[in-house]
Amino acid sequence: MVLKCLPTGVFESNCYILGNNGGGVVIDAGVSPEEVDGAVSEEGLKIKYIILTHGHIDHIAYVDEIRDRLKAKVLIHREDAEALTDPRQNLSSLMGSSSSFREADGLLKDGDVLEVGGMELEIIHTPGHTPGGICIKADKLIFSGDTLFKDSIGRTDLGNGNFEVLVHSIKSRLMVLDDTVAVYPGHGDFSTIGHEKRNNPFI
Repeated sequence: MVLKCLPTGVFESNCYILGNNGGGVVIDAGVSPEEVDGAVSEEGLKIKYIILTHGHIDHIAYVDEIRDRLKAKVLIHREDAEALTDPRQNLSSLMGSSSSFREADGLLKDGDVLEVGGMELEIIHTPGHTPGGICIKADKLIFSGDTLFKDSIGRTDLGNGNFEVLVHSIKSRLMVLDDTVAVYPGHGDFSTIGHEKRNNPFI
């Protein structure tokens, strides 16, 4: 399995490249297309999907350019789909850029399973940071977007965030996982479910 983190995105957002048997996915698109393309080429991967954990600008800023370079399909949860075309929902309007992007190629829902390179990627709907926030589980790895961080959780004071909903999502959907599951968040360092159960003050 190939796993690369590119931590150089807008507002230091993490972009992940996950691959196996020559196939792969890009998780979030806040990193320059040149850097993503270079990392993908270095590993010799054919990217099938660009999966967006949610629709905020720091995670989708280069989605169209990366989609065009890699010829991959963009997927987002149905409840965040409008963020791609609405600068208010993707929060770019707050920064004066009013960015909009093409619609997703496919819409995700809770429980979807994507098969890529022999991997099964399970979509876990974890609303709270945004209505359509998701986590992506691949065996003993979970990519948590801005739902769960090391020793913290995502913000809920912007856009359609909801603190109570986010905490419920984390407790009911993530904290039930095995302690050994590694957590790769949308910002900052990786963690484990066990570490968050023991140390995260919001949980």
